[in-house]
Amino acid sequence: MKRIIIIIIVVIVALGAIAYVLTNNKKKNAEKTAFIAEGGGAVAVRIASVEKKVVDLDFIVNGVFAPNQELNFMAENAGRVSKIFVKEGDRVSRGQVIARIDAEIINTDRETAEANLQNAVRDEARYSSSFATGGVTQQQLDQAKLAVQNARLKLQSATRKVSDANLKSPINGVVNKKYVEVGAFVTAQGTQMFELVDVSKLKLKVNANESQVASIKTGDQIDIKSSVFPNEKFSGKVTFIAAKADATLNFPIEVEVANNTKNSLRAGMYGTAVFNFPKQAPSILIPRTSFVGSVSSNQVFVLDKSTSTAKVRNVVTSRILGDNVEIVDGLKEGETVITSGQINLAEGTAVSVVK
Repeated sequence: MKRIIIIIIVVIVALGAIAYVLTNNKKKNAEKTAFIAEGGGAVAVRIASVEKKVVDLDFIVNGVFAPNQELNFMAENAGRVSKIFVKEGDRVSRGQVIARIDAEIINTDRETAEANLQNAVRDEARYSSSFATGGVTQQQLDQAKLAVQNARLKLQSATRKVSDANLKSPINGVVNKKYVEVGAFVTAQGTQMFELVDVSKLKLKVNANESQVASIKTGDQIDIKSSVFPNEKFSGKVTFIAAKADATLNFPIEVEVANNTKNSLRAGMYGTAVFNFPKQAPSILIPRTSFVGSVSSNQVFVLDKSTSTAKVRNVVTSRILGDNVEIVDGLKEGETVITSGQINLAEGTAVSVVK
């Protein structure tokens, strides 16, 4: 019996609470209706004061170091590897011989080309002598001269192949990978032999948004930090700024970084680019939401406090700085712009400010 009484009391209290909420909501709605009727249909808006602020353009962004040069070294001639002069981790210089291909067949081709050239030269001499006495025609003599030129080109090609049997590093760097051993057979432009990496300079790849990239230009000198070497100082130079944003609406940027004498930085490490800019003069900023439609419309509504109405104002914009837009003409410090409710406004519309 006692339990039933408790349930009845709870139900009565719940019903009373519901009735109170409904009555209160009805009262508020009636007040709003009366307010609109009395105010002649004023549109509720939010506002912001037009102020001059100092713009801080400095920012930092993280990225990953990539090698300045990275080369997959391929064999230029087919043959068997006779010698390898480097191992993984060795530093190499441009022009240094790092491996050798068995040049026996290549040398044979060169000797054959040299013999063919000698024969062609002798034939040309005989044809020249016979042409002087009328023994051969001009066409035959021209063909003999052409044969000499072709033989000389073939000898030049064969000599180059002999030279290419000594495989030379085309860059300064480090042997990061070695893919062949002595005795392996390689094919021309088909077998990868070494992976060479130059880390004397690196590229730090970072991203910047539209407001940040607007202040960056190619050639800017910036500071670079590495969490692995917190006491080391590195410097970088902006070498590339993408002309088009990626799928995340960020702009890829590449910064060339000079490594230290010990080449402490390695490709694949994380780095931080520190962009510092000169102190800016105060400028007029308004919220991005102040614009009618979008920033490109160059129109805002200004609150006329004396009449509590909205007035259309044409403005000239400059930089978009996050949630704010810089105004260079059309607004004065101390004025008030409307930041919401513009869809219901026109010139001279009565407004009420939502606090």
